[in-house]
Amino acid sequence: MIEIKKSATADTRTCDWSKVTKEQLLESSRQHIGDVEKGIGFLVGKMCESAALHDHDKISDIDGFHRDFQTGFKQTEWWDKHRTINRHHLLQADGVPADVNLIDVLDMIVDCVMAGMGRSGSVYPLDVSPEVLMHAFQNTVELLKSQVQVIE
Repeated sequence: MIEIKKSATADTRTCDWSKVTKEQLLESSRQHIGDVEKGIGFLVGKMCESAALHDHDKISDIDGFHRDFQTGFKQTEWWDKHRTINRHHLLQADGVPADVNLIDVLDMIVDCVMAGMGRSGSVYPLDVSPEVLMHAFQNTVELLKSQVQVIE
């Protein structure tokens, strides 16, 4: 859990701004900046987890991957499973997890850029639907909220 302290004095919507001293405002601002650092640190950690798990089944099921590969992906048993167990195949409907988040979106972007540049020197157009992006945005908000505990 990300612990943050209650702070009602850095926003005119949550306090009587006419009674907040400059010192209180400075302290509240420092606290807020530290809280944001904690939140971003959490998301960075999730990105690192995503990187460590990226395409893990290309290694753990190299036989299945190779079987589909050898058919030019006319046989797709491995590929169909791959899209459902990896969270970054957001261009195919069956590759979008119900709890898709912006970490998945960034994983997909990095995957496509690295694969495209490394294999052909270019990146094909990436067209994620606005609905998937908005769903990922909202799920990321909920993911972060679920990790925050406000202490007095």
